[in-house]
Amino acid sequence: MSNSQQLITSVLVANRGEIARRIFASCRRMGLGAVAVYSDADAESPHVAEADAAVRLPGNTPAQTYLRADLIIAAARAAGADAVHPGYGFLSENAEFARAVAAAGLVWIGPPASAIEEMGSKVAAKKMMDAAGVPVLAELDPDEVTEEQLPVLIKASAGGGGRGMRVVRTLAELPDQLAGARREAESAFGDPTVFCERYLETGRHIEVQVLADSHGTIWAVGERECSIQRRHQKVVEEAPSPLVERIDAALDPVLEAGAVRELAGSPRAVGEAAASTPEAVRETSPRQGIGMRARLFDAARQATTAIGYTGAGTVEFLADETGEFYFLEMNTRLQVEHPVTECTTGLDLVALQLEIAQGARLDPEPPATHGHSIEIRLYAEDPAQDWQPQSGTVQRLEIPSVATEFDLLQRPGVRLDSGVVDGSVVGVHYDPMLAKVISYGRTRAEAARLLAAALERARIHGLVTNRDLLVRVLRHPAFLAGDTDTAFFATHGLDTLAAPLLDPDDEKLSVVAAALADAAANRTSATVVAGTPSGWRNLPAQSQRKSYESRTTGTHEIDYRFTRSGVTVAGFEGIELISATPDQVVLAVPSAQGPVRRQFAVASYGDLVCVDSALGPVSVRRLPRFTDPADQVATGSLLAPMPGSVIRIGAEVGSTVTAGQPILWLEAMKMEHTIAAPADGVLSAVNVEVGRQVEVGAVLAVVDPAAENQE
Repeated sequence: MSNSQQLITSVLVANRGEIARRIFASCRRMGLGAVAVYSDADAESPHVAEADAAVRLPGNTPAQTYLRADLIIAAARAAGADAVHPGYGFLSENAEFARAVAAAGLVWIGPPASAIEEMGSKVAAKKMMDAAGVPVLAELDPDEVTEEQLPVLIKASAGGGGRGMRVVRTLAELPDQLAGARREAESAFGDPTVFCERYLETGRHIEVQVLADSHGTIWAVGERECSIQRRHQKVVEEAPSPLVERIDAALDPVLEAGAVRELAGSPRAVGEAAASTPEAVRETSPRQGIGMRARLFDAARQATTAIGYTGAGTVEFLADETGEFYFLEMNTRLQVEHPVTECTTGLDLVALQLEIAQGARLDPEPPATHGHSIEIRLYAEDPAQDWQPQSGTVQRLEIPSVATEFDLLQRPGVRLDSGVVDGSVVGVHYDPMLAKVISYGRTRAEAARLLAAALERARIHGLVTNRDLLVRVLRHPAFLAGDTDTAFFATHGLDTLAAPLLDPDDEKLSVVAAALADAAANRTSATVVAGTPSGWRNLPAQSQRKSYESRTTGTHEIDYRFTRSGVTVAGFEGIELISATPDQVVLAVPSAQGPVRRQFAVASYGDLVCVDSALGPVSVRRLPRFTDPADQVATGSLLAPMPGSVIRIGAEVGSTVTAGQPILWLEAMKMEHTIAAPADGVLSAVNVEVGRQVEVGAVLAVVDPAAENQE
């Protein structure tokens, strides 16, 4: 029986985290059952708890679990599922998995295996698109790249998400970068094949969402711009594209951008628009006056038709500032950034995937788009430290004013799609994305304002994240002007964008609140005489000192003294304590115009103290009064920045090294991370070997200072 004749009653999601929860949400709304699979590391994951049934995949790594097609199909049979949705990543673009699902008598929620196969090799896909008339960038053989072709971008043929991508600017570095790209591609996708293409320093990443049914109808339901990226992985996505809006608005007064956006979804409307466009405009505009959106949609439909596609997919292009564009790849699956299209079209894309898999017909024309939507990816990572991923416990994730989760926004507001909840553990085996936060507004400015405010006021405790960077991006004049090419971080300075939201004075005030909350906790946690609060005395109190360590500004020493009239704090003359409990402090802070009352929410998790206020978020570590000498680390030690596996050692003990020279490489969260020498010197010790699993903070190696420095 073909997919078009099968009815679905229960769906197994061959994935984890946020995307599993997103698909479950649509299943619930459609009255369908939901089945989860999980690795040992994900046993306590929210997606497991939310499923009707869950099947264990023994092991932790993707290769042991979510990349095992046989285990996933067996899980579907065991739980009684009759359909499999692959989500994104893992096996979502694996043609053999799609065939195996169908062969097992299950409904595959995705395109035909043949379409996946044709687009699965980016090398073959570009050749096919070129033959179909879709503009492409020429593919380069990695072994034949010349000086004149530099810089080039190495890409994994079998996958995306930034895995295996490397920019190469000199021929000397090409061999090592190729080797590293192949290792990452093999680890993430099970295929080490890579290729090269010309690297455009300041391109715009534009993609078109397509939907196709099995009856010949193809929708292009809006474009997205995903140009702001780190490590070639998207960080901020939006719909519609600012570049496309600007290019199409230049066709005025013939066609306004909004009108082109509505017309572009229909092939018939595009032809009518072309016929009605004055000759003078057609001669001076790209492609005879047809707008960029219409041309993008036409190319996306050509690509979709060329491979006999059905279901939801995304055709990705690299564009320049003039509106010319080139085919990058077709993702034969749902995209991470699909919510921005849902917000601007009112379509539930997952529900449409499920309906198309059961043979449903699309309407002749897609709905018109409206408003603007922006999505950010909230990662557990430190942008200021080369995007270092973080692992550990998410103590709290609370986004204020969230209107909905995993659902459509009916009015301007904020949506949350998250794979974690309070208490979730972020491990080293998977991508460190915590959540997607999505805003919808009537205008782009409104969407940016809503999203920045929600992020700034979010209570995110336990791990370092890219939250401050995202807020600064959303409020940056260049972003608000729509100048969002792929070199955004390099152009505007990652150091500046990744800086904390609070200035040092406001951070210090928040640390004062932390100290006063700690003092309140001490007073309420012990008594000296039954019924008498600890700290009661009939003599004036002496000054107290508490010390806290900030990740960005160093040590804060807070000297305070309680008096009969309140509290005095060294360095904060005139501050007034209104109230203090272990979890909230209210201060009246002096200003030239009079005192300003400020509230600080304080949360403690062991020695971690998190303070949230309208000034911004602060996280500090409470320092002990006395330090154990055994806890000190020798100068020149290379510490593991995260848990991971040692995959390569680049220098021998006794060799002379220079500051910044790679010493060893760790693999964590499906990416390679370089550990470099902190200074010139001699590599005096290497404490690990290839294949060793290390914990965060482990001393991996030691570099003794150079002889001249010792003298």
